[in-house]
Amino acid sequence: MLGMCRGRRKFLAASGALLFIPALTWLYLSVGGFQVKPLPASPLEAQSSAPVGGVGERQALELRVREMEEENRVLRRELSRPRQSLPARLPSGGRLGNHSRAHSEEGTGDSEGQRAAPVGNSSYCVPQPVVDKCETIHVAIVCAGYNASRDVVTLVKSVLFHRRNPLHFHFITDAIAQRILSSLFHTWMVPAVGVDFYDADELKSEVSWIPNKHYSGIYGLMKLVLTKTLPSDLQRVIVLDTDITFATDIAELWAVFHKFKGQQVLGLVENQSDWYLGNLWKNHRPWPALSRGFNTGVILLLLDRLRKLRWEQMWRLTAERELMSMLSTSLADQDIFNAVIKQNPFLVHQLPCFWNVQLSDHTRSEKCYKDVSDLKVIHWNSPKKLRVKNKHVEFFRNLYLTFLEYDGNLLRRELFGCPSKIDLNSENLQRTLSELDEDDPCYEFRRERFTVHRTHLYFLHYEYEPSFDAADVTLVAQLSMDRLQMLEAICKHWDGPISLALYLSDAEAQQFLRYAQGSEVLMSRWNVGYHIVYKEGQFYPVNLLRNVAMQQVNTPYMFLSDIDFLPMYGLYEYLRKSVVQLDVANTKKALVVPAFETLRYRLSYPKSKAELLSQLDMGTLFTFRYHVWTKGHAPTNFAKWRTATTPYRVQWEADFEPYVMLRRACPEYDRRFVGFGWNKVAHVMELDAQEYEFVVLPNAFMIHMPHAPSFDITKFRSNKQYRVCLKTLKEEFQQNMSRRYGFAALKYMTAENNS
Repeated sequence: MLGMCRGRRKFLAASGALLFIPALTWLYLSVGGFQVKPLPASPLEAQSSAPVGGVGERQALELRVREMEEENRVLRRELSRPRQSLPARLPSGGRLGNHSRAHSEEGTGDSEGQRAAPVGNSSYCVPQPVVDKCETIHVAIVCAGYNASRDVVTLVKSVLFHRRNPLHFHFITDAIAQRILSSLFHTWMVPAVGVDFYDADELKSEVSWIPNKHYSGIYGLMKLVLTKTLPSDLQRVIVLDTDITFATDIAELWAVFHKFKGQQVLGLVENQSDWYLGNLWKNHRPWPALSRGFNTGVILLLLDRLRKLRWEQMWRLTAERELMSMLSTSLADQDIFNAVIKQNPFLVHQLPCFWNVQLSDHTRSEKCYKDVSDLKVIHWNSPKKLRVKNKHVEFFRNLYLTFLEYDGNLLRRELFGCPSKIDLNSENLQRTLSELDEDDPCYEFRRERFTVHRTHLYFLHYEYEPSFDAADVTLVAQLSMDRLQMLEAICKHWDGPISLALYLSDAEAQQFLRYAQGSEVLMSRWNVGYHIVYKEGQFYPVNLLRNVAMQQVNTPYMFLSDIDFLPMYGLYEYLRKSVVQLDVANTKKALVVPAFETLRYRLSYPKSKAELLSQLDMGTLFTFRYHVWTKGHAPTNFAKWRTATTPYRVQWEADFEPYVMLRRACPEYDRRFVGFGWNKVAHVMELDAQEYEFVVLPNAFMIHMPHAPSFDITKFRSNKQYRVCLKTLKEEFQQNMSRRYGFAALKYMTAENNS
């Protein structure tokens, strides 16, 4: 009996312990203040997960409990399914982590995945369909105007940076964007990248009947007609806005096409703002949409199925019906896409929201990511762009700036193992370079002549129509970053159009953009064309830059200047009058503008020839380079110019390099001359060989402003091999002149030997 009582007491004590320990644990966690703080999972989480006091700690604990409950629920659902449908493997630890939480309750997950497998911001649990290594991924982008052409480059860089597959871009552009982007891709020469352009002007009639209040204008409606615009044999395409930045390989998005089921033809991410809920302000009335609607900044289009479903007829009928009451679209094509989906929800395959993290004000974008690795696509879909309000905007801005300033030359990467379409330009370039002797001491000089520099024409807005009198003149010059301070002064001295080639890195191009946008003088001038030639190699390609600027001149005449010169006030009008007076249109004339210089950084610029002569006599001004390179401008005959009242002709002499105005259709500069030395001399020699007359203008002048010596002139002065190579290139140029112009070119050989 005593043994039985003792046994009962032991049983009761053990039972009490089992009940007391969990109760004590719960009491400790709730009241005693839990001190163990988990490390933040990411930099993003670290910014927003610092609890304050016991309340914050309890909230963090409650959140973690809910997460664990959710994970247990998912695990139970997985275990209840047939064994063959279980995921291939789980993350380390054998359980689902934070990255695999479903987002179905937020409406931001994959609609198919919510039924089939846990959906989240990581691909641990769901085996991703493999995209063939050499499968070409097609991307369509609508791009119009100067600003959009500049913005889209950052998108392209982010795609190229992560990609492992061949790409084919389909650009729907206006004439401006096509001119800019065709030149950019032609000079970029990225392997395994194809580009096609489609004229947006031909598509305007398809959508111009739709009133649109969105800032994108008529081009914001062009995505509606892609089934009709793109090649009929193209089956699928990813459609992107220009304000997109990729943070992953685009092949991952391309693989989502394999998840489309039934009649799904559109892959879209849910809109992350409250726009389509209709509660932003009183009487706010958006277009019809399913729940929050969908954002069209990123679209997956199954073109072949859309054509079979008569997409053109479908969206037109929907738009016509809704416009009877809505009168216009507020969000361009997005309103019409959503109205169609509202009627036909079976068309849409909902993408996880990390494929379009929308950074406009007051969105739910923060629900799309838990960790940096979750981010796939960032969409700056607010008119504020980088100034948008978001808890982690600094992180996103830095990511964007990384690609904005990234050296695009580094993206010329080969895709090994994939046969690529033969590019004749690239093949010819490689053949030419292979013929050069790498042991030649002047190899780098010779190679530079054939280097293809990535070129972005019209980096800023440009708007100018030449005057009707057919005597208009464009000032042509080239510069690097250290001469930006001359731009405002030149614009004040020259009223006419200007064509400038700037030799910059990608990062410097953005510095220039900020400089220009902060200048009232430059922003008020839409007749200045800025053409960026991106840095590559060790030399300053001065003659390539001049040629680029010359090629973009749209007036009948051009004044070939240098960035360090300030033209006299009124020179633009004076040259236009001289064109008519000297009949330059019907004769081969090069009008010489006499060049002077000052050693003073602060100069009272002469307003007339009389003032200039006075300063010349006082020693404030000098004839250009009289003390170091007299031969360059001696043939101008400054003594005669002092008293001249009418234009007079001068003869070519060795090393003559005046600044001239002439017809646009003139010889280009010889690219073999880079850096310092003979770059202008060779051009003037060729003008003389083609029988141009050099006519000095009696009332024109320009003044060279002082500056620190350039890097190239320093190399010329200090490097003997540099001077030897320059002499070799001069001799080769003269031999080429003899072959091209025959007996008439012998005088150049003789003049050089006598000088």
